[in-house]
Amino acid sequence: MLRWVLALVLWVFGTLAAQADGEKAGEFDYYVLSLSWSPNWCAREGDARGSDQCDARHDHGWILHGLWPQFHQGWPAFCRTPEAPPSRTMTREMTDIQGSSGLAWHQWKKHGTCSGLSAVDYYALSRRAYEGITRPAIFRKLDAQVKLPASVVEEAFLKANPNLERDMITVTCNQGYIEEVRLCLSLDLEPVPCGRDVIRDCTAKDALFDPIR
Repeated sequence: MLRWVLALVLWVFGTLAAQADGEKAGEFDYYVLSLSWSPNWCAREGDARGSDQCDARHDHGWILHGLWPQFHQGWPAFCRTPEAPPSRTMTREMTDIQGSSGLAWHQWKKHGTCSGLSAVDYYALSRRAYEGITRPAIFRKLDAQVKLPASVVEEAFLKANPNLERDMITVTCNQGYIEEVRLCLSLDLEPVPCGRDVIRDCTAKDALFDPIR
C-alpha cells in the first residue's frame, strides 16, 4: 500500500512539473534582468568547460545572463510560440554582452519564447535592458581576488542606479562566489519591486569575487 501511495505522489508531482513549462507566450507580469559576473562563473565552471567566454581577450565583466518573463509568483518557461527561432547570426551577435552564442540560444529557448516577441525583438529588448542598468565601474578596477559581503555588491548597484530601491534587486551566490545580480523590471523596463520568490539575497559575509582577466 505504501509503495502504491508513493508512486501516486511521484506521478502527481511529475505531472505538475511537466505543466510548469509550455505556457502561452506573452502572458507574464514583469521581467527579471539577470547579470552574471563572468570571472566568477569562469572560476566555478567555465574554465573546466574550456569556455571561450573565459579567454582574457574578451575582457568580460558583468554579462547578460538573461531577461526572464516572470509571474508575481513563479515563472513561465519553454513557452508555445509561433515565432521562428533565432538564426546563428543573431545569437552570435549577442556574444558581446552574453559571452557565448550558446547562452543566447538557450535564453531564447527557455525564456524568450515566453516574451511574446520575435527573436529579433527579444534580443533587442534584452540589450536595451542590459544597457539601461549602470554597472558599477569599481568592480572592473580589482586586480586580485577579494572576499566581500554580498550586500556590498547590492549597495554598489543601488548607488550607481538611483532609480533602484532595495526591493527591486537581489544578489545571489553559488559555491562561495558572488553569482548574479537580478533586477526586476516592468514590461517597459522600468524598475519594479520583485516578487517574493525572486528576492533571495545572499547573506554571505565573505563571498569570493574574482578580477577581470
